[in-house]
Amino acid sequence: MNLVVGVDAGGTCSRAVVATLDGEIVGRGLAGPGNPLAHGPEQAAAQVGAAVREALGGRPPGLVAAATLGIAGPAGIGPFAAALRIGGPVTVVGDAVTAFASGSTAAAGAVLIAGTGAIAAAVHDQEVVRTSDGLGWLLGDEGSGRWLGLRAVRFAVRNWDSTLASQVAAHAGVSSSDDLVYWAQALPFTAIDGLAPLVCTAARDGDPDARALVDAAVACLVRTLDDLGQDGPVVLAGGLLTSGSPVQRGVLKILETRGRQPRLARDPAAGAAWLAARPLSPQTPDRLHRALLGPPSPFPDTPAPLPAGHDEPDR
Repeated sequence: MNLVVGVDAGGTCSRAVVATLDGEIVGRGLAGPGNPLAHGPEQAAAQVGAAVREALGGRPPGLVAAATLGIAGPAGIGPFAAALRIGGPVTVVGDAVTAFASGSTAAAGAVLIAGTGAIAAAVHDQEVVRTSDGLGWLLGDEGSGRWLGLRAVRFAVRNWDSTLASQVAAHAGVSSSDDLVYWAQALPFTAIDGLAPLVCTAARDGDPDARALVDAAVACLVRTLDDLGQDGPVVLAGGLLTSGSPVQRGVLKILETRGRQPRLARDPAAGAAWLAARPLSPQTPDRLHRALLGPPSPFPDTPAPLPAGHDEPDR
């Protein structure tokens, strides 16, 4: 039993990593959604099992000494342990824990996630001990991609003659503010989420209205982190905070002026594998982390396309 498994079970897909106890990744797997809240525990467990089998690549599950699964929301171990049938124990943790572990080896700290949704979580010894926001698009998720898209639509219907409104209208395929109202009332979430990259690009290009929306998103995210009140390292995760967006740069600027040096989240499935291997590996935790996840990643200097709908906290 010289292998470990790490899984990132999200609302879009499930990703699995199989690694040795020394930190060598020997397989990766991809399957369907693994969020039990959205898809039910049995279906979620089946998808996680499929991702793990692909990552094992024909190796016997009995060779796996331990597995850690990062899953959104509360989840029982039973269906997942039955689906995996590995030789060692299965541990289920929150996806915020694996996001934090992908960026830091510290026992305690904070993770700020901003993708389609937004949440901050205080992590201590592989447990989420406190959260801020993460309330969903209707009640919160302030500063998230969906929040940014909704704010862009609200701005456009009130400022129809602005450059940003014309870009929003083109994105929505409408020709009047009334049409945009009807479009928004249908809640086309994928298209609304897709406005976040549009706003970020416009802000980079100097549009003052887009810049104001970005600044508001930054203020919301920093406030969410502040509300957490957690000392220690901060890991930034999610599409808005890992892709070189102006939202990321705004959050970085504020945190760095406070003397906090945030880290960049990397592969949460590999972070989960690190959690599984850490108590069993002959390597030190830092060396094992470097082997699985590479050296600490610098924040992107050049903007990358924002992955709307990906790397978000799942609800």
